[in-house]
Amino acid sequence: MTQPPAYADRYWTSVDGLKLHYRDYAGPHERPPVLCLPGLTRNAADFEPVAARFAGEWRVIAVDFRGRGASDNDPFPANYRPATYVADLMKLLDQLGIADAVFVGTSLGGLVTMLLASSDSERIAGALLNDVGPELDPAGLVRIATYVGKPATYPSFAAAVDALAARNAAIHPDFDRSDWERFVARLLRGDDRAGWTYAYDMRIADNFTAPADPGQFDGWGYLDALGGRAVTILRGELSDLLTAATAQKMYARLEDCELVTVPRVGHAPTFDEPESLAALDRLLERVLAA
Repeated sequence: MTQPPAYADRYWTSVDGLKLHYRDYAGPHERPPVLCLPGLTRNAADFEPVAARFAGEWRVIAVDFRGRGASDNDPFPANYRPATYVADLMKLLDQLGIADAVFVGTSLGGLVTMLLASSDSERIAGALLNDVGPELDPAGLVRIATYVGKPATYPSFAAAVDALAARNAAIHPDFDRSDWERFVARLLRGDDRAGWTYAYDMRIADNFTAPADPGQFDGWGYLDALGGRAVTILRGELSDLLTAATAQKMYARLEDCELVTVPRVGHAPTFDEPESLAALDRLLERVLAA
């Protein structure tokens, strides 16, 4: 993978006073920025491949939701929910004077994109929904529940790579050692003296396992709010969260939509795949044409 370009670590303050972090990769201000939203346990580092490909041509902003990466943890875990993340993003967009953006949302980030569209669709110039939709396959939710919110410390980076490669082998069957090292470097923080831990607040699991967890998300109306925008649905061929049937139904429901399946990848594509970057490239061309 090409080395990502330099970025500035920047921060904004949520309405309830948390210091939230984003990576800001420079690009022209005449175009809407590419706003990257990570998955449940993930962070801004996941979008290094996007920045490597598009920064400079586009401004790329990759956020850490509250409780992830370099953003503050929330003292009230009940706030770890999509509606809160929408409010945080609206505050960021307003602070930066951004009228609209191209939203790239992986898993939870895609849910947040749809929810934001339902109330402020004019802020969305285009959207890529990465392996997520209005209906979530219970198989994927059960798998995620086996690890989210369960703390672990690995004594070395190598030990962390071994453990996470074994746990996720079915999701990325073609990964080699360097791929797994990149995967772990984006997800964990630490060093070989103090150990390596996950870069998120374990209490994000509280809402995931509660009755109002993401499995209860009924989002067809939220998806419809993206109507009239250029939309790309990116699905891993081996995904256990977004079924092929749901992805096809989403595609049929939106008038300006492309459905791309990334071969031999589960939940979720990482944007290290050429197919993923090519899909985003085509989406950005559609946004410019519109």
